[in-house]
Amino acid sequence: MANYSEDFTPQEMIVVAGSRTLIDNKVVFAGTGLPMVAITLAQLTHGPGIVPVFEAGAVGPELSRGLPLSVGGSRTTYKANYLLGLNSAFELTQRGFCDFGFIGGAEIDPYGNLNSTMMGKFPENYQKPKTRLPGSGGASDMACSCERTIIIMVHEPRRFAEKINYITSPGYLDGSPNARWRAGLVGQGPYRVITTKALMGFDDETKRMKLIATMPGETVNSVQEATGFKLIIPDDVYEFEPPTVEEVRLIREVIDPQGYFVRKKIKE
Repeated sequence: MANYSEDFTPQEMIVVAGSRTLIDNKVVFAGTGLPMVAITLAQLTHGPGIVPVFEAGAVGPELSRGLPLSVGGSRTTYKANYLLGLNSAFELTQRGFCDFGFIGGAEIDPYGNLNSTMMGKFPENYQKPKTRLPGSGGASDMACSCERTIIIMVHEPRRFAEKINYITSPGYLDGSPNARWRAGLVGQGPYRVITTKALMGFDDETKRMKLIATMPGETVNSVQEATGFKLIIPDDVYEFEPPTVEEVRLIREVIDPQGYFVRKKIKE
């Protein structure tokens, strides 16, 4: 029987959910931050054969020298299988060799399309938006070409919108049959959405977001109330198991002991 922790933060819950979603012996396109912590946790628990790929070009490195602070940090290259630069890393996705990619954004719609570009009306307010967001980085490339994407989001109604301001990283587009194929996209599309409140996926037919599991302390109603559109609610929604004592220990003492990415306490 698992020894579950009673002392964990929302960030640690997201990391654990991301880790458990990953499958051993898969290639995962990694960003810095929580995705990198989740990948390392998976390697130390159930997925020692996971191969991380970093945007700057390192493929299959060991992260035993500590977490890199950027996708181009020297720690991403330690004992890498090879290091051929940014173009080579994204070529892997286009050739179909990246099984998962971790991405995120400021807004998401029911079909998993993400906005990380601007807030305001497009195209008329593009040059002077209400808010200029960081932009795509490599997220759009991952959304287009990785076999599957795992999306990490803060769960708020304003972020989960029926219609988003701008599509930076495509999900299932308008949800119509073969929409991604008709748009020339290689990857299958979004696989999971992981938030502070829930684990979600997408309906096979409509491609709309569906609830899979609620995070500890949440309910179906609390998740729906925090979502700006109607979720599909199957009959088999379950409560996601909390982090184990060992998972929390690995995050705090082995993977990110300095708390660069995972804060041990959330500020009030």
